[in-house]
Amino acid sequence: MNIVLMLLPAIAWGILPLAVARVNGKPINQILGTAIGTLIVSIVVFLIMRPTISITSFILAALAGGFWIIGQLGQYNAYRSIGVSQTMPISTGLQLIGTAFIGVLIFGEWASANAKIFGIIGILLLIVGVSLTAKKDNKTPGNNQTRTVVMLVLTTIGFLVYNSIPRAMTSSGLAIFLPESVGMVIAVLLYIIFTRQPQVLKEKASWQSLLAGFIFSIAAITYILSVHDNGVNSAFVVSQLSVVLSTVGGMVFLHESKTRHELLLTIIGLILIVGGAIVTTIF
Repeated sequence: MNIVLMLLPAIAWGILPLAVARVNGKPINQILGTAIGTLIVSIVVFLIMRPTISITSFILAALAGGFWIIGQLGQYNAYRSIGVSQTMPISTGLQLIGTAFIGVLIFGEWASANAKIFGIIGILLLIVGVSLTAKKDNKTPGNNQTRTVVMLVLTTIGFLVYNSIPRAMTSSGLAIFLPESVGMVIAVLLYIIFTRQPQVLKEKASWQSLLAGFIFSIAAITYILSVHDNGVNSAFVVSQLSVVLSTVGGMVFLHESKTRHELLLTIIGLILIVGGAIVTTIF
């Protein structure tokens, strides 16, 4: 079991929100830079590995990449609204809950009685964990906490589609990395056109966000390699530690403040979310 390879996705995905939040730009700048940075890395990987992929798989993977933009744009907007340390536990928990339901309803997972019992327990842990991390002590009249959480729930659909499409494909993870990134860039450009924001293509913040794309690529590639070497369950569970890193990083490096009560609830919520991820995956 390659421990370093197993930890790299968690570290990179944990650092990603912090790197994005440090860029002095709008979410549209950040998502554009992330998509282009990912495309650059995917082209390099494609030229080195030369994976084969059918036209149908290419289109499906590109579609998955387009849906990823929906989910990631929701996250980036939430960073500005409620902060990284609150966004990441909520977003991660919602993704885990949604992925578990899709696994059962579409892919026939949790076939045995024991799997169903542990699966339900895991989902309950995730729901309680998300609820605790979303808790705020002081709610002012202008607070947009509820609106942001609703937005995260809706945009999480993008992440769920992004994660589900490859599960129905036979192509390898590295083979679909390039078409996914192509779909990401196309989706971002369409969003720019429909929202009439062509100026972001020239703004400095957009190109500073290329670093986010490089970090995301490191996480995605090392996760694919970790799944190959360590197995899906081990690789997935360890990757969820990224939520701990990003949450703590938001408080330490981005100076996002929490009351003592909120901090306690966040710590308990993180433990429940990671625990829920383990229960729904291992058992």
